[in-house]
Amino acid sequence: MKILFVSMPSIHVIRWIENLSESGHELFWFDVLDRGTMETSVQLHQITNWKKRKLPYFNGEHFLRKKIPFLYNIIQSKLEITVDECLTKIINEIRPDVVHSFEMQHCSYPILKTMRRFPNLKWIYSCWGSDLFFYQNSKIHLPKIKEVLHRINYLHTDCGRDHYLALCLGFKGMHSGDIPGGGGFHMEEFKPYSESFDKRRIILVKGYEHEMGRGLNVVKALKEIYTGFDDLKVVVFGAHQSVIDYIQGNKLPFQVYDRNGLKHNELLQLMGKTQVYIGNSISDGMPNTLLEAIIMGAFPIQSNPGGVTAEIIEHNHNGLLINNAEDVEEIKTLILQALNNKDMLQNAFVYNGVIAKGRLDYTVNQQKIVALYHRMEN
Repeated sequence: MKILFVSMPSIHVIRWIENLSESGHELFWFDVLDRGTMETSVQLHQITNWKKRKLPYFNGEHFLRKKIPFLYNIIQSKLEITVDECLTKIINEIRPDVVHSFEMQHCSYPILKTMRRFPNLKWIYSCWGSDLFFYQNSKIHLPKIKEVLHRINYLHTDCGRDHYLALCLGFKGMHSGDIPGGGGFHMEEFKPYSESFDKRRIILVKGYEHEMGRGLNVVKALKEIYTGFDDLKVVVFGAHQSVIDYIQGNKLPFQVYDRNGLKHNELLQLMGKTQVYIGNSISDGMPNTLLEAIIMGAFPIQSNPGGVTAEIIEHNHNGLLINNAEDVEEIKTLILQALNNKDMLQNAFVYNGVIAKGRLDYTVNQQKIVALYHRMEN
């Protein structure tokens, strides 16, 4: 088949596409946000640098786009090449058998108009993070979500929660089954990074603090208790500026990396030295960093929006679930519970290794991905 992927540049998209390296399909990628090329070992036709101006920028255009978007959308095709214009041309030229879009708001909304123009063209959509769970509560986004779900033929989710939500929102097509967002993980490659439990001395915190991330609440909880665990080191990664400012302002002896401070492999190596990993947000899908922490042997403490994390973590067994991402006291209690129960941490270290091999391994998920396109082909 000819498969046309539509997405922003992303490590998760690259990993997904690489699952098809030996499938025999002809692979194309449309950089829908026009952000640049992707580095991959797979033979992939990349369609980038397509957004060209038809007329020069005019005073007030940025204001119009941000403040009166419906009006801007009416005149956009007069000002520049649009997604619809470019994608229509691509489809007419390459005649794909399948279009696969990743993420809803930035990568699937913009192509709906085009996909309606080709009603017989198969469309698969990969649900990411908060695509459905968070935005279903928005009066602006809900109608758009329903329109996309009505048009798509196949749905890929990384958790059962989002499949259920899609059905509630009108999806009537076929479901892929739950597959990690980027496919599986090459666990054999990561083995050298993973240290034995007794050598792990890091508490690792995801430092996102934005519309959905609540890393600052974790830092606040650790501020109150870290002096009681002198043998452990707190490391915060992916930190937004408010988290960095809080750590510096309170003179906390935490090592902190900003959003671009660590490469992906460096983060995995850090996870391989981590005793406890903590991720906290008010909305997410199945967090990829949580899965990475599990395969690297770190004990997870993770928020549970919509019950999604409970699909892989059994509370008090192989991890701990944060019920209220805004409750610093609850987070503090859970951290203390973990650090004071070495038996639970050691048992989880073994049990999560079994989960990783059975559910997260690259080979297991590659077979699911190849089978998904095979079903579409037939």
